[in-house]
Amino acid sequence: MFRPKIPTMPAPTGLGTPPAVVEPTAITPNAGTPPVTPTAPTPVRPTVQLAPGTVLALVGGGTAVVLVLGAVLVSLLLAVAITGASVAVCAVVLRSLLTSDAKRR
Repeated sequence: MFRPKIPTMPAPTGLGTPPAVVEPTAITPNAGTPPVTPTAPTPVRPTVQLAPGTVLALVGGGTAVVLVLGAVLVSLLLAVAITGASVAVCAVVLRSLLTSDAKRR
């Protein structure tokens, strides 16, 4: 009952193709063509040269983007924290109102 059953490989069905016979061919070197000398590839697009002012502008722009994203994310986190705290205060006030109402009866 607890012994694994190993499946048997099914027999192939259909017609099988006979193995192809490979005949060796003789290689004859072609001495008539001279060897090709490699040439340096031409650049497809021109290289970009950055001036010091351009580098400073890129660094300043990147810093501004990081600071703006950081401020947005921190403000979102602060909004979530304030919302959670206000919901907790509302829950405490409702609980105290319900327990004081139950004590009066």
